[in-house]
Amino acid sequence: MLSRNTSSPAQSNDAQSRLERQYCSVRAASTVLAAPLSDADATVQSMPDASPAKWHLAHTTWFFEAMVVAPNFSRYKLFDDRFNFLYNSYYESVGARQPRSLRGLLTRPTLEDVFAYREHVDSAMAKLFRQEPSENVLKIIELGCHHEQQHQELLLTDILHLFAQNPLRPAYQDSVPLPVELIEKARQTYKSFPGGLFDIGHDGPGFAFDSEGPRHAVRIEPYRLADRLVTNGEWAEFISDGGYGNPLLWLSDGWAKAREEGWTAPLYWEARDGEFWTMTLRGAQPIDLDAPVAHVSYFEADAFATWAQRRLPTEAEWEVAAQTLPATGNLLNSGRLRPKPAPAAAGELRQMFGDVWEWTRSAFMPYPRFRPMEGALGEYNGKFMSGQFVLRGGSCVTPEDHVRATYRNFFAPHARWQFSGLRLAEDA
Repeated sequence: MLSRNTSSPAQSNDAQSRLERQYCSVRAASTVLAAPLSDADATVQSMPDASPAKWHLAHTTWFFEAMVVAPNFSRYKLFDDRFNFLYNSYYESVGARQPRSLRGLLTRPTLEDVFAYREHVDSAMAKLFRQEPSENVLKIIELGCHHEQQHQELLLTDILHLFAQNPLRPAYQDSVPLPVELIEKARQTYKSFPGGLFDIGHDGPGFAFDSEGPRHAVRIEPYRLADRLVTNGEWAEFISDGGYGNPLLWLSDGWAKAREEGWTAPLYWEARDGEFWTMTLRGAQPIDLDAPVAHVSYFEADAFATWAQRRLPTEAEWEVAAQTLPATGNLLNSGRLRPKPAPAAAGELRQMFGDVWEWTRSAFMPYPRFRPMEGALGEYNGKFMSGQFVLRGGSCVTPEDHVRATYRNFFAPHARWQFSGLRLAEDA
């Protein structure tokens, strides 16, 4: 049975009410994102790193069932006891699971069945909220909400990769080309930051993943940070100058991966009649030369920075620069679903949040005094702190209330299907 909340009735009611609204909002948002998809769209898996949309919808539901409802309601009836195998992602301590690379073989359950599963668990969660769950249970529910928002972003990036494999180049949303925005051309400048000791990492209040803390001091040398993201036009210059064919620009593993996979441009770029086009969630469109480049790996970002005689920022440099800025920008709520050119500004950092996740040169490692969560939830982040690089700032498909200056996203250095780009830095 549920443990009881030991806070005051007023505090308990306020926390539960806020969290229940958040839960309902997040769950409804996933349904809206899935609305344009057919059962076939939601079933197919385009590569081992991507998952079917149907799996994302079911896995996020499994999280609430396995981590919240089932442990706290002794009389809860599982929707289907086989779903623990189908929709467990990587929690070794929870049991065996469908191999990640074979998720696309799950033609059954149908998409309709998955939505019935979601309704079943949502109904149980509504009952749970009426039972004054403990503070610890509320924290797991809050984690589950942010976990589902992560999968909302993955659902969109995975659908984009899937549709890019289709010769018809289908559009997830309206395929009409977006209007060209008449803005002043965003000339790149650099903003200087002093060296010294700075605190980074989450210290509350508000939600953060365990990997965002503890807050701690870091020493930074004086540096300069580009006031905007690298653009498609600048990347086209890199291509024209032979950037993909010059081994002196590349890390050894990156050069090997680029040769192995035949990289000659960012993922989704293709040449048509003398210009580059790219696949977007709005279908295939000509690249916007003034918009941020996207879908490049860490290896490509590092090679570009070397070519530009700059470097990538460290995650500490990025966070120190972003700490006092509002976490607003071209995020999922804009409805654009692709990066946009930087706004005109004088001497201010632009595009720090939204548009594309920004590669840093920092490995995803634990902060000093980091301790993973107890139990199965300890597998959430800590087990991935090897062989990954940190990205910061969110993208055009990141939910608007899901990003903050301390947020540490991470991917393997060869990953390209995410909305990942870069901002240049240099020593002062």
